[in-house]
Formats: sequence, structure tokens, C-alpha cells
Amino acid sequence: MLFILFILIYPADCVKAAANGLILWYENILPALLPFTIFSNILIRSGYLDDMIRAASPVLNRLFFRHPQAAYPIVSGFLFGFPMGSKTTADLLHEEKLSVTEANILCAMCNNISPVFISSYLLMSSLGVYDKTLTTYAILYLPPLICGLILLRLTKPLPLKKNTASKSNLNFQIIDAGIMNGFETLLKLGGYIMLFSLLSQMCIRLVGNYEPAFICLTGITEITNGIHIIAQSQTLTMSLKYPLLIGITAFGGLSGFAQTASMVKGTGISMRFYFMFRLVQTCISSLLAVLFF
Repeated sequence: MLFILFILIYPADCVKAAANGLILWYENILPALLPFTIFSNILIRSGYLDDMIRAASPVLNRLFFRHPQAAYPIVSGFLFGFPMGSKTTADLLHEEKLSVTEANILCAMCNNISPVFISSYLLMSSLGVYDKTLTTYAILYLPPLICGLILLRLTKPLPLKKNTASKSNLNFQIIDAGIMNGFETLLKLGGYIMLFSLLSQMCIRLVGNYEPAFICLTGITEITNGIHIIAQSQTLTMSLKYPLLIGITAFGGLSGFAQTASMVKGTGISMRFYFMFRLVQTCISSLLAVLFF
């Protein structure tokens, strides 16, 4: 009802917010994530990922404490960013390559904002900072990586299935399913981005020019708008802007939480555990950012 009233009272704001969300999705999210999503689906469903993990398991067992299946979600999540960490984890759980406990840890651990977004949008475009990229990566990525690996070490691994011969197979049915799954995933993301762009605009109308509430509501709701508003603030110093931006980036926003819940729906992955893990990561990364400055 609030959405409907907002659309009726402020139609121009709604059209602008929806357009901004869809443009962000079309120009940045779709071309960056759709190819990887399709190829990831094909790799998992064809069985070739199993062959690769089995061949590299002696090394992966040492790196990931006898959880070689964790390698793919960790690499895809940290390189390609949100929401690929949760998507690949959910796919592997659906294919019974991970236990639910492993999937809970990996989903929370790997579902981070991409390095490209951090370096280009957060640091360069928003803050105009060019010399803190590696430090920012360490502040944002080391806490979830270390915490996740510790939790994995305390978790009993799901043993790899021992096959005498490879069962990998690639055909047009698998390719078609991978393409359709990729488009379905990205269409869902587009819908959530548009809805939360509207919600963010609603928050702006609600609090008016009261900057503290304005910053908190937009930052918690959707990080792209939150980053822009904090970066453009005339009252905040850089020593305050940087920890605030690190905090909302580590948390991912309510939009990110909703998109993650959509990616893992029906798999049994605990969103409560995910939320608590993100809160802990947000506190640690924010504290490191304060200490850094």
C-alpha cells in the first residue's frame, strides 16, 4: 500500500527511480554477470567441475581444510562479486556437492561486493581516491575469508563421490538450461534492484533534508545510492566517510539481502546465519577502516 500511494502521489519520482535502477541493471549488472552465470550453470550441470575439483583435490584439500568443493564458490564469489557467491553455492548444494552446513558458511563468506565495483565506483568515482585500493580490498575481504575458513575447518567435510570413470557430459539440453537459468537469475536481480531503488527514493522523501536519517536509511536500503549520498556529503570529513562507506559496502544493504534470499530460495541455506555473519563482518571491517585512518 505504501508503494502504491507513493507511486500515485510522486509519479515523477517513481519513474526516475525505476529508470535509474533498470539502467544500473542493464548497463552494469547484466553484461558483467550474465555470461559468467550461464557458463557457471553449464560447468556445474555438465559434470566438468567435478572433474576439475577431483584432479586438483590434493592441493585444494590443503588450501580449504579438506573442503575442495569450496574452491569454486570462493573464487567466483571473491572475483565476480555479489550475488555470484550465493548463486554458485546454491547450485552446488542443489547438485548435492555441498552439505547444508558448508553451504551456509560459503554463502555468507563469498557473497561480497566485486573488486571492480569497489575500485571503480566506491574509491575512484565516489571518493576520488586512487591509492587505497589494496588496503580497501584487505579491509573488506580478509575478515570474511578468515572467518569462513576457520568455520570450514571446524566443519565435517562432505566427501567427494568416487567415480571410476568421468561422467561429464555436454549437450544442447544442458546449454539451453544454463542459458535459461542465467536469464531467470538476472531478471530477478533486475526486479529487486528496481524495487529497492523505489524504496530508496521513498526514504529520501520521508526524511527530507535531515542528513543523518537520510544517510542511514539510504545506506541501509541500497548501497549504490548510499555510497553516492555519503560521498557527496559536505558535512562529513573523509575520516568519517571512509568507515561509513566500508560499513555499508560490507553489509551489502537490504537490497543485497533480498537478492541473496532470492538466489538461495528453497535450498535450506539459513538467511539468519547469513545476516549475523554480515553484521559481524560489517563491525570488523568498519573498525579496521577507523584504525586505518
